[in-house]
Amino acid sequence: MNNDHNSLGNPFDHRQSLVHGRGCDCTTCTDEKRVAATIAPSDDTDTPSASAPQQQEEMMDRVVESALVRGMFGHSDMHRRQFMKLVGGGTVAAALASLFPMDAIKAAVKDGLGPLEKTRLDVGFVPITCATPIIMAHPMGFYERYGLDVSVIKTAGWAVARDKSLNREYDAAHMLTPMPLAMTLGAGSSPEHFIMPAVENINGQAIVLHNDHRDKRDPQQWKGFTFGVPFEYSMHNFLLRYYVAEHGLDPDQDIQIRVIPPPEMVANLRAGNIDGFLSPDPFNQRAVFERIGFIHLLTKEIWDGHPCCAFATSAQFARENPNTYGALLRAIIDATQYSSDPANRSEIAEAIAPTNYLNQPVTVIEQVLTGTFADGLGEVQRVPDRIDFDPFPWHSMAVWILTQMKRWGYIEGHVDYQQIARDVYLATDARDVMRELGYEAPEENSRNYEIMGKTFDYTQPEAYLESFAIRRR
Repeated sequence: MNNDHNSLGNPFDHRQSLVHGRGCDCTTCTDEKRVAATIAPSDDTDTPSASAPQQQEEMMDRVVESALVRGMFGHSDMHRRQFMKLVGGGTVAAALASLFPMDAIKAAVKDGLGPLEKTRLDVGFVPITCATPIIMAHPMGFYERYGLDVSVIKTAGWAVARDKSLNREYDAAHMLTPMPLAMTLGAGSSPEHFIMPAVENINGQAIVLHNDHRDKRDPQQWKGFTFGVPFEYSMHNFLLRYYVAEHGLDPDQDIQIRVIPPPEMVANLRAGNIDGFLSPDPFNQRAVFERIGFIHLLTKEIWDGHPCCAFATSAQFARENPNTYGALLRAIIDATQYSSDPANRSEIAEAIAPTNYLNQPVTVIEQVLTGTFADGLGEVQRVPDRIDFDPFPWHSMAVWILTQMKRWGYIEGHVDYQQIARDVYLATDARDVMRELGYEAPEENSRNYEIMGKTFDYTQPEAYLESFAIRRR
């Protein structure tokens, strides 16, 4: 299942999209294939080969070419293709080579990367759709493209993922975005500097209630309820706490919150051990699929674009294996960008459904990834960004998480919000790789957010914290 994907498309070929994968069956790509089939062979003579490179050295050459060409056209694939068709890909390639020392640039990039210190890596993941880029990079060949032999290891829960990462059993891991912050600060474990150079997914969570509570849609009716979350240091925990507190409930006094590994959420809901959960997918959709629960709301309705899961490793691993770290980050960012294209979601659902990955029906995963889903209340919802994928680790995301960790007593005392964010969320690394691969990346590292109608100003974290009536401090 080694598939071609956008960053390795031939940037000089006007017939080849750099936005959709070669196997894409969307209307645009289907039409283009039909048109391309009518073009005489003589029309191809001016266009460099469109075949995707298979060797690591060829791949890096293509990455350099793609980055330069995309930059020339402001990352507009439409304008690139129009120009290539008008002038001819071979002409553009020759002109570019005359203007830029292409061979020297390619050699410098390869020299800069250097030989990989390690090629065989163990990367842990918890089987949820938030881990899509880390998982699908295995069956779809993204790791191989960067010279890596990666074993992706299914992990029962987040405590196990944390401990195996701390014990060096994993070279890197799929983590919840608060985890590298907590691990660096020593919250819940011994302190060790972990870094998060890429977010995996944004949105992608939901609050699910048992079918017995269909008449309790107002959170003020939830006093005495028990909810499941996958880990204490999770966006799930902090978003649930935020949501109920905004409705006047104290999450430590008016409800109970239990840590339950994601694969056990549905069974606990069925058994009546919990009244609901704020969980990653596909377990929200699985509860609907099994007619046990319904989706109360998607977490994007709390904070649209909130981070969920991420790619993380120890600072020591990155320091001791800089070239391997760089190759792994490139594979993850490339896979994340591929996942961000809705046209690729059905293909990805099939790739990650098998037992060794998510072990879920393709139908369930597809409903999550495509955003067309049954809500358990008799309606079919269409929310294309129910889950999305954006690798950029905004420092302001880290600052918000730290305010909530302090709000609920997970960390105490003075917190240097901005410095911790810079040390853990490596926005510069992500930006450099995104641009190198030809993707757009933000110029800034932080921005403000609207969360349930309230503005979060990342420059004033303590004032934001003090604005909440319900808090532990």
